[in-house]
Amino acid sequence: MKLRGLCAVTLDDLLLPRLSALVKAALDGGAPIVQYRNKLASRPLRRAQAAEMLRICRAAGAKLIINDDVWLAVEIGADGAHLGRDDAPGGSLVAARDALGPKRILGVSCYNELARGEEAAAAGADYLAFGSIFPSRTKPAAVRAPLELLGEARRRFGLPIAAIGGITLDNASQVIAAGADILAVVSDLFDAMDIKARAEAYQQLFNPPNSRTQS
Repeated sequence: MKLRGLCAVTLDDLLLPRLSALVKAALDGGAPIVQYRNKLASRPLRRAQAAEMLRICRAAGAKLIINDDVWLAVEIGADGAHLGRDDAPGGSLVAARDALGPKRILGVSCYNELARGEEAAAAGADYLAFGSIFPSRTKPAAVRAPLELLGEARRRFGLPIAAIGGITLDNASQVIAAGADILAVVSDLFDAMDIKARAEAYQQLFNPPNSRTQS
């Protein structure tokens, strides 16, 4: 299971056709991962939106991760779930791993805490997310995680590392250089005039032309 590249984290948008169009543009630009996150939607709307996100992700060959909700991920057959501090069933990451089964992805928010990364890795997480790396418009009160934490987590746990919080095309290269395998982006992607082109630009950072070896 290769987890690397841009993770397009959805907006709190209540209009399904608009949200679908925005995410499709990111997928057309090559985003390999979509994280469906909507804090404002009702449960029925969240299910409808998540099912539509899964449909367009499948068509694009991308993975769909459901934010905060293991049971919704299982119900619609998504590729996995991403859980914050209070989102695991019964507060147990082990229970979340069991509910998802061995074939779905479990991502865990670790904020700026290596100890939480250790707990998540022991529970069977597939990737660990750290941040906010920079000041975030989406979560202005989020704790800050220093760049060097990404490399330390990667060395310590041997798992793909996601970075989130204030990431833009201007600072993304330094985040990858610090150790991030996944860039989780909301505003800088979906506020772009050309979402497809912005997603393409992010993906190119993971495979720049001068890094390819010639046979």
